[in-house]
Amino acid sequence: MKIVIDTYVWIEIFIGSKAGEKAKEILQKAEETYTPDIVIAEIACKYLREGMEEETILERLTTIEEASEIIPIDKKIAVESAKCYMELMEKARAGKIEAPSLFDAIILAEARTLGAKLITGDEHLKDIDETLWIGKT
Repeated sequence: MKIVIDTYVWIEIFIGSKAGEKAKEILQKAEETYTPDIVIAEIACKYLREGMEEETILERLTTIEEASEIIPIDKKIAVESAKCYMELMEKARAGKIEAPSLFDAIILAEARTLGAKLITGDEHLKDIDETLWIGKT
């Protein structure tokens, strides 16, 4: 099985939470693992904002690069991202939750483009066919 890993999952893995442990189990069974390039940027931003040392951030990003293939946004993913964003916006309106980020749509688009499952705990991506949910139920 192909797996796309989102920001939520990497953060949970690094903190060693129950969700992170569940994610590790799923990833160990995966044939191929991918991380969208925006995920590593989002993680770096989060950790820097929280005051983490740059050296530690770089070590964690290296871990991600070694554990998965980093996938960039291309034209096909850009168009699919726009479609996914519209879908997620409609889902958010219907569920009366806050609007999703464009990051959520890009990550979903990358999973769909690769024909992969998306492992996440992000509320915006819950109950979507491609999602392997590890968040709170």
